[in-house]
Amino acid sequence: MTENAAPALQIRGLNKSFGNLRLLHNISLQLQPGQRLSIRGKSGCGKTTLLRIIAGIESAQSGDIKINGAVAMNSGKQVLQPWQRNTQLVFQDLGLWPTRSVLQNVCDPLRAAGKGKKEAEALAMQMLTDLGLELQHKKRPATLSGGEGRRLALARALVLKPALLLLDEPFTSLDPETREHSYQLLLQVLDQTETCIILVTHDPAEAAQLGGDCQSFEAGVLQS
Repeated sequence: MTENAAPALQIRGLNKSFGNLRLLHNISLQLQPGQRLSIRGKSGCGKTTLLRIIAGIESAQSGDIKINGAVAMNSGKQVLQPWQRNTQLVFQDLGLWPTRSVLQNVCDPLRAAGKGKKEAEALAMQMLTDLGLELQHKKRPATLSGGEGRRLALARALVLKPALLLLDEPFTSLDPETREHSYQLLLQVLDQTETCIILVTHDPAEAAQLGGDCQSFEAGVLQS
């Protein structure tokens, strides 16, 4: 971790309600660059909503969020748009582009970020190689196995070198062996970076594979 670096994520007093349902209550959290956090809780308790608010694709009634020291939300009001937050969110529904090749799925975010074609392709191929997908680079996502599809979604997210990687149970549907292999590849890629990971899950085994800290999520409140 870089000495005197700002926290990768700071959340203070975050509250979120849907009508009369209070889903998140006074959430406060701080993570340093490179830190890994898994949040365990039952379905419907607000884990995914928390990730969506951090990523900027959902609002909150109140609370402050800073990412790498930059104010992303102030008193519940969005300050930074999702594309300005240096975060990447990987859902259970991977959202891969079906008409684009594996390589193009990873190149496209780089091209959108202003990289030239040759540079984007080189960076994308390196990421695919790191995640064991280099031989599939010409294929379409529909032809990949479940584990390969999830690694492709990770490659697309990681190639932009986000400060925060937000994972919403991305490997839950995989068998234990494939899940463990996917996590090992992910952690190898991130071993030399300061990307901060937040994983939400209901599975203790999945939380253990990530390593790092673990907190439970009960009634919209984080509990150590």
